[in-house]
Amino acid sequence: MLALVMDGFPQWADLLVDRSHYVGPFVLLFLCGFGLPLPEEVTLIGSGILLYRQEVEFLPITIVCGTAILLGDSIPYWLGRRYGMSALRVGWVSRILHPERFALIDRRFKEHGNWVTFTCRFLPGIRIPGYFTAGTLGMPFWRFLVLDLIGVVISVPTSIWLACIGAHEVQDLHQRMNETLHLILAFALVSGILILVMRQRMRLRARQAAQLNEEGNASASSASAGGAIGDRDG
Repeated sequence: MLALVMDGFPQWADLLVDRSHYVGPFVLLFLCGFGLPLPEEVTLIGSGILLYRQEVEFLPITIVCGTAILLGDSIPYWLGRRYGMSALRVGWVSRILHPERFALIDRRFKEHGNWVTFTCRFLPGIRIPGYFTAGTLGMPFWRFLVLDLIGVVISVPTSIWLACIGAHEVQDLHQRMNETLHLILAFALVSGILILVMRQRMRLRARQAAQLNEEGNASASSASAGGAIGDRDG
C-alpha cells in the first residue's frame, strides 16, 4: 500500500502497515526517532490512505501516530540531555544526527529560543538534530514535550486528513479515467463497425455497377450484331 506513495518503499514496512493498521504506523514512526531513513510524512500519508479505505478510524489512528512521534522524538532529546556532544562519538548516532547541521541549529536557538523545538516539527532535515540540541542545552523535558506536542497536534491530523482527501480524489480520477477509456473503446468499436459496413456497401455497389455495365455492354453488342445481320439480309 505505502509502496504506491513512495517508490522504493521498503517491502517489510509495506507489509507491516498492511497487516497491522495501527501497530505498523506506530512502529515506523517510533523508529524514525532512531534515524529510520523514512520521512514521517510518508507513514502519515499511508495512514490517511488506510483511513480512506475505512480500515482505521480518524481519532484512534491520529492518537497512535501522535504518540509514536512524541516517543520517537524523545530519543534524540534524551541522548543529548544524558550524554551531550559525547554521544556523537558513537557511529550510528553521528550518522543520524548530522553534526554538520548543528551550527545552523545553534543559530536558530540563539535567535528564536525554545520555539525552535516547535518549528523543527515542520523541518524534516533538522528535526532530529534539533531535538538532540534541545537536550544538550538542558531544556526541561516537560517544555520540550509541550512544544513538540503543539507541532504534533497541528501536523499529524492535518497530514492524515489531507492524505485521505487526496486518496479520494485519486480514486475518483482513476474511476473517471476508466469510464473515459471505456467510452473511447466503445466509440472505436462502433466506428470500426460502421467503417466495415460502409466499405462492404461500397464494394457491393461497385459490384452492382460493374454488373450493370457488363449487362449494358452485352445488350449493346447484341443490338449491334442484330443490326449488322439485318443489313446483310436486305
